[in-house]
Amino acid sequence: MLLADERLDYLTKENLRIIQNDEVFSFSTDALLLAHFTKIKKQDTIMDLCSGNGVIPLLLSDKGKQNIDGIEIQQQLVDMAQRSVVYNQLDDRIHMYHMDLKKVQQQFKPSQYSLVTCNPPYFKVNQQHQHQKNAHKIARHEIMCTLEDCCLAARHLLKQGGRMVMVHRAERLMDVLSYMRAYQIEPKKLYFVYSKQDKVSQTIVVEGRKGGNQGLDIQPPFYIYNNDGTYTEEMREIYYG
Repeated sequence: MLLADERLDYLTKENLRIIQNDEVFSFSTDALLLAHFTKIKKQDTIMDLCSGNGVIPLLLSDKGKQNIDGIEIQQQLVDMAQRSVVYNQLDDRIHMYHMDLKKVQQQFKPSQYSLVTCNPPYFKVNQQHQHQKNAHKIARHEIMCTLEDCCLAARHLLKQGGRMVMVHRAERLMDVLSYMRAYQIEPKKLYFVYSKQDKVSQTIVVEGRKGGNQGLDIQPPFYIYNNDGTYTEEMREIYYG
């Protein structure tokens, strides 16, 4: 089942396995944070944008019995995700689409989903220190899609009152809030994630509601590490349950 340079990693808390390949894509802590802060409702219909190797659909599958779709533009990552889904016997619930999310209006009817998650490329194309490997560039830089593209796609996919949950870099907070609101997804909850208590936040998770009323709730801070370098109790819960 594994191809060259691939390995089978554990998602320990969920008791699942996922195919990874450092030459192409391996998920980061941000994916775990996005899944952690995403609340699942019993009747949710779920779409994951910029799905990569399917880590978010796999993580969310452990929170309920809902069907989960994912969109990813890189064929190799879609193939990895599909094999992980089959390995975990979740192919009756998780479906991956190999496509450009900018084409959702042509391929999906509007207002089909009550929840859209997204771990988009973080960095603008003109930003320094771009990754040299093409697959990494596409995953991490706004080459194939932008933050605005993600919000536009979510507006089309979401039902009125549906939620979008996105993880992003804290430095782009204003971009995230501005584009969500521009596409009628009103920011409702904001989580700041810190590596330690004496550090500035580098990661945010934002939940917005399509057609929601104005009013943003700032949630308690989330810390990944204690001062001695060990995981906080909250982070251990994410990793190990």
